[in-house]
Amino acid sequence: MKQIKLDLNNKNQIEKVLNAVAGILRSGGVIIYPTDTLYGFGANAFDENAILKVQKIKKQDRNKPISVIVKDIKMARKIACIDSKVEKILERIWPGPITVVLRKKDIIPYVLTGNGETIAIRIPDNEFISALMKKIDFPITATSANISGEKNLLKPSEIVEKFKNGKPNPDLFINAGNIKNPIASTIIDLTTPAPKIIRTGIVGKDKIKEFFGKFINF
Repeated sequence: MKQIKLDLNNKNQIEKVLNAVAGILRSGGVIIYPTDTLYGFGANAFDENAILKVQKIKKQDRNKPISVIVKDIKMARKIACIDSKVEKILERIWPGPITVVLRKKDIIPYVLTGNGETIAIRIPDNEFISALMKKIDFPITATSANISGEKNLLKPSEIVEKFKNGKPNPDLFINAGNIKNPIASTIIDLTTPAPKIIRTGIVGKDKIKEFFGKFINF
C-alpha cells in the first residue's frame, strides 16, 4: 500500500495528489482518505468490482450497505430520489457530518446497497474531499477505514499496520494525520414519514432537532 503524507498548505503537492487519486478511482482502485470525521475507504460507487474490492479489504458482509459521498445535491439527485422538501433539508445540513438515507435510483448497483432499495449519502465538510470531487464525475464510497466489526482506526500508524499486508490492499493511503473528530457521522433515514435516527454520531439529537424541526416534526 502506497502512502502520501498530505500537506494542505502545499498547493502544488495537493494538485498532484488530487490528480493521482482521481486516476486511481477512475481505474477501479481503492484509496484510504481523510474526511471531516473518520478515514474512509474510497472507490467509484458505480464500479461493482471496485466496491467488491472495498468489501474484501474491509472483510465486510456483502449484505451490509456502503454509504457514499457526493459532490453536490445535483449529483445526489442523480443517484437518489429527492423531492423539493428533502432538497431543502439537504441544503440545510450539507456539507457536514450527517448522512441521509434515501431511495436509490437504478444507476446505483445493488452490491453497494446490500441488495436494498436505499442508499446513504453525504457531503463532508472537508477541503480535500471538496477538491477531489471537482476532479471526478461519480460518487465515492465512504465506509470507515477499518475491519468490519473492529474499532475505528484513528492514527495513520494504526491504519498502515492494519492494512500493509492485506490481500487485496488499498492502492493508496492519503495520510492527513491523526483524526481530530473520532466519531462517525450521524445517520438519518428520510425514507420514513418522520426522520428516523439510524446512528447517533458526532451530531447529537439536539442539533438534529435544530436541523430538521423546521421541516418535519419528530
